[in-house]
Amino acid sequence: MNTKKVEIRVSGLAVQVVRKDIKNLHLGVYPPNGRVRVAAPSTVNDEAVRLAVISRLGWIKRQRAKFEGQPRQSEREMVTGESHYFLGQRYRLRVVNHDGGARVAMRNKSIIELHVRQQTTVNQRERLLQRWYRQQLKALIPPLLEKWQTTLGVQVAGWGVKKMKTKWGACTVEARRIWLNLELAKKPVQCLEYIVVHELIHLLERHHNERFTTFMEKHLPTWRVWRDMLNHAPLAHENWSY
Repeated sequence: MNTKKVEIRVSGLAVQVVRKDIKNLHLGVYPPNGRVRVAAPSTVNDEAVRLAVISRLGWIKRQRAKFEGQPRQSEREMVTGESHYFLGQRYRLRVVNHDGGARVAMRNKSIIELHVRQQTTVNQRERLLQRWYRQQLKALIPPLLEKWQTTLGVQVAGWGVKKMKTKWGACTVEARRIWLNLELAKKPVQCLEYIVVHELIHLLERHHNERFTTFMEKHLPTWRVWRDMLNHAPLAHENWSY
């Protein structure tokens, strides 16, 4: 797919415009600082994009205000006493120096232990914890997929977990493949279920339109609760760049 990126300013707001071979215009506001992005059909000119953004300025400002007010974790140092999250619960990190293989263990429902060699770096400790998060998430996803694929009457060809900076999940409709954000391991399991359902419903309806919302309302009436919980949960520290 051919794409072309430009930046325009609308009422003092920087807007990234990405033109693709698509039919409809899509406007999004992304963390951590409320970056505004418009995906537009190749035939749509800047003036039409500008008018679309102006018509949504109130919504854009509300979304940006949410991100500004959303708490953020400080940069992780991976030392004993530091707070980390798993399935919506806060845990204290305990670094245990030992000469064996590196591993992660949970203690007393309040502590996550990193068993590592004394000379391990911050990055090595962080990668170890990230691998553990990935393992936990990959164990939680298959039962949810089995449940909701049966309920919705859809079937994915594949799924995966990866770090994503602007989305909690993604669905490639043509390939029937879904991706889930690694950060979901830190959120309540209901949030993970909501994203699984959200992405599977894209196999029934590609766009976030009234039909999509009707499916969500029918099958997961509490979806807005979990969406709001995700939107207000602390954002991980990241060196965000675009």
